[in-house]
Amino acid sequence: MKNKIRIVKNTNPKKLKKGILQLYILALIPLIFVIIFNYLPMGGLLMAFKDYSIRKGVFRSPWAGLKYFKQLFNTPIFPQILKNTIILSLESLVIGFPVPIILALAFNELSSERVKKALQTFTFAPYFISTVVVVSIMTQVFSYRYGVVNSFLNLFGMESIDFMGTKSFFRPAYIFSGIWQSAGFNSVLYIAALSAVDTSLYEAAAMDGANRWQKVINIDLPCIMPTIIITLILNTGNILSVGFEKVFLMQNPVNYASSEIISTYVYKVGIEQAQFSFSTAVGLFNSVINCIVLFLVNSFARKVSETSLF
Repeated sequence: MKNKIRIVKNTNPKKLKKGILQLYILALIPLIFVIIFNYLPMGGLLMAFKDYSIRKGVFRSPWAGLKYFKQLFNTPIFPQILKNTIILSLESLVIGFPVPIILALAFNELSSERVKKALQTFTFAPYFISTVVVVSIMTQVFSYRYGVVNSFLNLFGMESIDFMGTKSFFRPAYIFSGIWQSAGFNSVLYIAALSAVDTSLYEAAAMDGANRWQKVINIDLPCIMPTIIITLILNTGNILSVGFEKVFLMQNPVNYASSEIISTYVYKVGIEQAQFSFSTAVGLFNSVINCIVLFLVNSFARKVSETSLF
């Protein structure tokens, strides 16, 4: 008997329309969330171009033009703040970006699943520790009077070192504590990318006599390179958006010259001094620079590797 193909037609278009409507309603929920919390607040950017008054509101306050942007560029401390922000962000990117990749490659080479899961849990756990607790841990470890490090130095007859009161200690402490806290979490993305690598590539490499290091260089890295490039583009797009909480908690009068960044400056000027228009201008400048850097890095990545966000 010949096989007969039955074409099933949807005889009930109302059910089809109802299913499509349900999908639109489901997509409407995150869309409303984005509009309320991401797009509506953008109306507050007008404050950067107005002499904002709480009584008059954003739209009724008089226009000030580029007054606050000129004030920003004429502020004596602004070049130092911009320099601190760029240096801290670039050092964090250069030192911290390769660590999750190395972790993922190392986990991928482990043959024991039990050891792999234990190490992943160990490196992932610090991500759930709050920033306040992380800074408190650093304070306890490096305290001048009762810190663990200084207690260890005193055992060998060495004098205590005031780490938290040293200007040069701020950046290394910020960067390496950030690596310790987020490296395990960031490695999950690369572990997922490595899990999608075709196993036949490893088999062919083994037949050619390749060792583990050669497999990593010639198979693993090229296969996850698109993921690495996209992540790098996203990170460089936030080059001026250094985290506020940890920097603010680690600040003290001694390290102020190297720890004052754009986000902490905006908080002190906008919240503590109530200069809302000026702080909005600083924040808008920050966002515009980040956007420009993102487009430039994305364009460069597209020309070099043919991998880009858009």
